[in-house]
Amino acid sequence: MPRYLTEQDIADFRTELCRVATERFARHGYEGVTMRQLAEALGCSPKTPYRYFRDKADILATVRAQAFARFADALEKAAASQKDATKRGRAIAEAYLAFAIKHPHAYRIMFDIDAPIDESHPELGPAAERAARYITAGAEQMAAAGVIGVDPELFGWSMWAAIHGIVMLHQSGMLAHGPDYRTLSGFLGGTMLKGAAKQSKGRKR
Repeated sequence: MPRYLTEQDIADFRTELCRVATERFARHGYEGVTMRQLAEALGCSPKTPYRYFRDKADILATVRAQAFARFADALEKAAASQKDATKRGRAIAEAYLAFAIKHPHAYRIMFDIDAPIDESHPELGPAAERAARYITAGAEQMAAAGVIGVDPELFGWSMWAAIHGIVMLHQSGMLAHGPDYRTLSGFLGGTMLKGAAKQSKGRKR
């Protein structure tokens, strides 16, 4: 006689399935993972995952939404820790790097998976947008405070691209032959801020 599954049993299985799927998607990509492989890793029948998710795409969207939500939480906490616009922007950048280094699989499924972020999953789009707002909002706040005088949208996206590049270099092992990722991030952020501040001063003349 099959055992009755409690709500906690269901939640625990979903959590473990998401953990395994996050690691597999990060290592092998979307096309390199099958539902059967996930079932084997969990020690269950091939049909069991379908009781909890519609299909592989549903699992991917779910784990990406979870990753973006945790990422946004980390950025939100960093933003709330500082009142000064420049210090706030630096805190957000440091939180970004810390999350990416501590959770490499989550980071990869957020930004290194060729799958659309659309309305097909109710939580994925809002979670991704929330994270993006925190990444670029720092630039808008610095512009409002007169710290930078360039287009804050372009500056925010440029900083995002730069930090993402540092993360990917670190994850690929390339920084083993170069500077530490913290040193590189500090230099790059400082240089970009100085350039934006110079333009700000030039506009005031």
